[in-house]
Amino acid sequence: MFLRRDKEQPTEARVLALHARQSRPARSTIPSHPLHGSATLDMATKALKSEVTALIDATMVRDKTRGELAHMIDDLAKSRLAENQLSLNTHLQRDLVTVLLNDVLEAARRSGAAPRPSQVNVAVASRASIDEAIPRIYPTVMERIDPEIASRLTREELARQLTGVVAEVLTEHKIQLNQLEQRDLVTVLLNDMLGLGPLEPFLADETVNDIMVNGAKQIYVERKGKLELTDAKFRDNQHVMSVATRIVTQVGRRIDETTPLVDARLADGSRVNIIAPPLAIDGPSISIRKFSKKGITLDVMAQQMNISPEMATVLKVASRARLNILISGGTGSGKTTLLNAMSQMIDPGERIVTIEDAAELQLQQPHVVRLETRVSNLEGKGEISMRDLVKNALRMRPDRIILGEIRSAEALDMLQAMNTGHDGSLSTIHANRPREALTRLENMVGMAGVNLPSKAVRQQIAAAVNLIVQISRMRDGIRRVTAITEVVGMEGEIITTQDLFLYKYEGETPDGKLRGNFQTSGLRPHFMPRAEYFGLDRALLEAVA
Repeated sequence: MFLRRDKEQPTEARVLALHARQSRPARSTIPSHPLHGSATLDMATKALKSEVTALIDATMVRDKTRGELAHMIDDLAKSRLAENQLSLNTHLQRDLVTVLLNDVLEAARRSGAAPRPSQVNVAVASRASIDEAIPRIYPTVMERIDPEIASRLTREELARQLTGVVAEVLTEHKIQLNQLEQRDLVTVLLNDMLGLGPLEPFLADETVNDIMVNGAKQIYVERKGKLELTDAKFRDNQHVMSVATRIVTQVGRRIDETTPLVDARLADGSRVNIIAPPLAIDGPSISIRKFSKKGITLDVMAQQMNISPEMATVLKVASRARLNILISGGTGSGKTTLLNAMSQMIDPGERIVTIEDAAELQLQQPHVVRLETRVSNLEGKGEISMRDLVKNALRMRPDRIILGEIRSAEALDMLQAMNTGHDGSLSTIHANRPREALTRLENMVGMAGVNLPSKAVRQQIAAAVNLIVQISRMRDGIRRVTAITEVVGMEGEIITTQDLFLYKYEGETPDGKLRGNFQTSGLRPHFMPRAEYFGLDRALLEAVA
């Protein structure tokens, strides 16, 4: 077993083993068919998940034992793999059944169709046994693993070799776990070694939007706009810190007592914020805003009733007509999602420069330059701020500048960019109402240290910003665009605006959903001449009529 840290093992054997692995042909790209070619556990799980969900309904979950459900899934998996002339080894086949079965039981629990008590009791007992075993065997398992070799193995190869090590260590510590529990234990160890430990299941769960870690013993997730406490836990605060360190090192940052605040991102683009002791009193806190794997467009948002079809048309026209648009909303309201949806209206031939603290925008255009801020080093030097990047972006011949979020003095540079030919720029800002967004923008210009009269600042804002889109996460968990407000100009020292659309709350349905309507004001948009220049005036008139 070449994974082991075994000093007596001949060096030649280790070298040959590594050479054999390195000389294997590279894996080919997975074809479009979900099960075709060389199968892996992840491929098989994704391909079979929908079929298993269709096969096993809530009634079956209530009426059948865990073993009977596992047998049904096993038969389906073998049949589908055989149809596609594929095979999984015994360990992976069992893991596939376990993963799919756990998904079915979890889905049944969330839908209110609770599994049989025996299934719940078995799952709880298994989880308790694994949680008890991990701290006892973890140090011994790590002592017997050569990290250098382990880092070169695929997840499947590492799982196969780790299974043998775990079985031996359990025997030595006189810990009795059944085969299912041993496989789950190996999965937990793999997640610790290769992934983000107890957070891995939530990262794979497409119904989870946010993951919030409050110290070692409390992990919350958000599903459908509602927060819920999970059963998952870290071993201790050091375990949380090791996961946090793994996240930030992947993007060239650090987390420690000297730098206890970090913004980072995961490999899939999910946004991460980490705050560590001494600032976080009860242990490290990790907040993950997951990257959406589904491409959200304005049409999809209209179908989901986040906006009305007429509002979608107006936002499409505004993006096509190169209006400077400010998306305003609270934390978690969907500002970045809306920005991504609106950015899809940008012409593919335009050069776009994006500026963010942690890159998370998902632009589909071919000509995109992504810029990201940098924190200072241990000596307090080398910081590159948002303002530095905005200034640099102006020298890069951009057609559009997209600022992930206006937070501070970069507001002045962004306004100047909007006023000097870089129309069609997009940005987000934290505010509860469109008028508040303008006030915050004015306050942030003041942070730049430039002594300008209030009227001059407001004139710059009125000339630069064309449209404010207000989005909110409401108490039923649904995000809705509550206002589309146009900046018209100045009257004296006051910025004048007009609402094109508003969301009017009317009540609540029996199932807890809010009831309301997206209403048009019927006003003629001030940017109608601009829409006419781009040949979009008729569509705009029909939408606001």
